[in-house]
Amino acid sequence: MSLVVQKFGGTSVASVELIEHVATLVKDTCSQGHQVIVVVSAMSGETDRLLGLAEKVDEYYNGRELDALLATGEQGSAALLAIALNKQGIQAVSMTGWQVGMLTDQNYNKARIQSIDASKIKKCLEQSKVVVVAGFQGIDENGNITTLGRGGSDTTAVALAAELKCLECRIYTDVDGIYTTDPRIEPKARRLKSITFEEMLEMASLGSKVLQIRSVELAGKYNVPIRVLSTFKEGRGTLISYEENSMEKMRISGVASNRDEAQLTVRGVPDKPGVAANILAPIADANIEIDMIVQNVGSRDGIADFTFTVHRRDYRKAMQVLENTVAELGSGRVIGTDDIVKVSLVGVGMRSHAGIASKMFSALAQADIDIRMISTSEIKISVVIKEELMNKAVQVLHDAFGLDK
Repeated sequence: MSLVVQKFGGTSVASVELIEHVATLVKDTCSQGHQVIVVVSAMSGETDRLLGLAEKVDEYYNGRELDALLATGEQGSAALLAIALNKQGIQAVSMTGWQVGMLTDQNYNKARIQSIDASKIKKCLEQSKVVVVAGFQGIDENGNITTLGRGGSDTTAVALAAELKCLECRIYTDVDGIYTTDPRIEPKARRLKSITFEEMLEMASLGSKVLQIRSVELAGKYNVPIRVLSTFKEGRGTLISYEENSMEKMRISGVASNRDEAQLTVRGVPDKPGVAANILAPIADANIEIDMIVQNVGSRDGIADFTFTVHRRDYRKAMQVLENTVAELGSGRVIGTDDIVKVSLVGVGMRSHAGIASKMFSALAQADIDIRMISTSEIKISVVIKEELMNKAVQVLHDAFGLDK
């Protein structure tokens, strides 16, 4: 008997009626002869509600008690789904993160999984029970509740699938798979039948909100096939797995876009070894993640400009850190903007097809879209442009590379 992990997001369990619908989907999987572990998120809007309550008490609180509060959202969903399954004649038991032995580090609000003691789950499965797991949470070595960050239920599901060597990890959302781009921006976007871990990792990091990036990393590391499906629409969804020979025929798999970008520039700093480290180290110490980096040597001897991008929520914080750094260096000035976006082409076929970059830049130029920054890897090309031009850029590139076909 094969074991399947099914994960349902917040929109899938947003009401009692939807939870009963999810129970029907789980029952169908059981009837196909599978053992089933279900991972659930909090009901849609519940995590934000709990965050709002915490902020009313202390706007800046961040730590142990916040995790203890946020974890209750998933626990509620898990218990309600277990009740619904038992009502439909399927033996089910709900479990919290600590009950399934999800051991994490002590990094509150974005903890990382260290190990899983799946003995309790295995015992329940041997008793022919469906185990409904509260996602997004674990416990540290001191017994404190921790959470895995937004989207962490995806990571919970993949981690359990890896530990228990499941046939497949099925992620149910409000979309029926991975598309060549956001259908809300480009109506001609096409659902992909399959995509590689590498491509999905790039698309997740570049703004695709379907899966948490850490879950994709984990799936690739342990070779756990992920299938993205819709809770509300029948279909085969999109399979995420390792590269197949058929993928070599595809040059580009999709166009990703991300509004959560801000750009900062330190102008007039000395162009000498160690300056980049002096600028970036305080940013790292402030727990701010950096994305694209460009250093330009100016016309003046020994003077350079240093530009990089951060998440938009970190813009003001990063600006303050840089201003303090410049004051300590005794030279330079800081400028920035948060009205930029990142648009990217993604595809494993880039490795074996020349001319992708020139075609991309030509298409954007013909549409009168100015490029501010460029970043490349083996399977992606990203550009930073003005926010107001994002939709136009996505549509132009989607059309230029024939992704609707």
